[in-house]
Amino acid sequence: MFKNRIVVSPMCQYSAQDGYANDWHLVHLGSRAVGGAGLIIQEATAVSPEGRITADDLGLWKDEQIDKLKSIVSFVHNQGSMIGIQLAHAGRKASHVSPWKGGKQLTVQDGGWQAVAPSAIPFLEGTQTPAALSLDGIKKVADDFKNAAERSVEVGYDVLEIHAAHGYLLHEFLSPLTNQRNDLYGGSFENRIRLLLEILNGIRTMWPEHKPLFVRISASDWAEGGWNIDESIKLAKILKQEGVDLIDCSSGGAVAHQKITLGAGYQVPFAERIKKEVGILTGAVGLITTADQAEEILVSEKADLILIARESLRNPYFPLQAAAQQAGDITWPNQYLRAK
Repeated sequence: MFKNRIVVSPMCQYSAQDGYANDWHLVHLGSRAVGGAGLIIQEATAVSPEGRITADDLGLWKDEQIDKLKSIVSFVHNQGSMIGIQLAHAGRKASHVSPWKGGKQLTVQDGGWQAVAPSAIPFLEGTQTPAALSLDGIKKVADDFKNAAERSVEVGYDVLEIHAAHGYLLHEFLSPLTNQRNDLYGGSFENRIRLLLEILNGIRTMWPEHKPLFVRISASDWAEGGWNIDESIKLAKILKQEGVDLIDCSSGGAVAHQKITLGAGYQVPFAERIKKEVGILTGAVGLITTADQAEEILVSEKADLILIARESLRNPYFPLQAAAQQAGDITWPNQYLRAK
């Protein structure tokens, strides 16, 4: 289905207005398609206004947001690439200003909005305390994901990814460090994964069975007492049974006191373990910056897709150049053939 196994990872652009995409998103995503990526995943796209990280986030909570996204999908398809959408809810990390505007969290009084979470625990001391979601609030979140998935079908995306990583709402439910509920959505492993499975089941009623369905997880919280790789493997086995096609293996983001050991390909072992122990396709992400590094991961069967993020920002044409370095054959845009 994909012309190669390089995927542009979803990266927030903080350039939307009221959730609407614009020409920045067309050029940003379109240039990665021109650059030869097999799949481009659109940035975390909020399923509700309160689910945005910032007021500048993309959204898909109303029909009027569909048209511009359709034109972006059409352009990407015309370059021979596939395009996916990552549906997300920011949870307690909502209501911030964009990074280059300072990145601070806004209170309602400062023009922000009330963040929500499984439990009323702020991410940082002195920041806004999120409101613990009621059962009705949880149902609304599940409905919002389902409705956004229905709109995603209308837009024409090839892949849908559920964002359950990086300390955003669904990850907050998974991690015992952020979920201290004592009802059906907290406590045991089965309860902490309940909302993710409910959202997955709702999306599956809308998303075509022949189109891939991904879930991005943080395979480890990198913090004592938090979500860990063993629970990730256990979850992946369930997700496989529920029809998920690939686990996008990232990590971290749940708590500020995490201690991550950074290094080239530092998250690849998570993708490798889940792939081998669960028998499900995985995507590797995290400080993958060279063609040789990406090829080694694939040839060694540590993962099935390579997701690049910052390297793609630095070099939108990474796939074209990687193919040349690996003596591979890849189609260049006709307009660029003179430089091949």
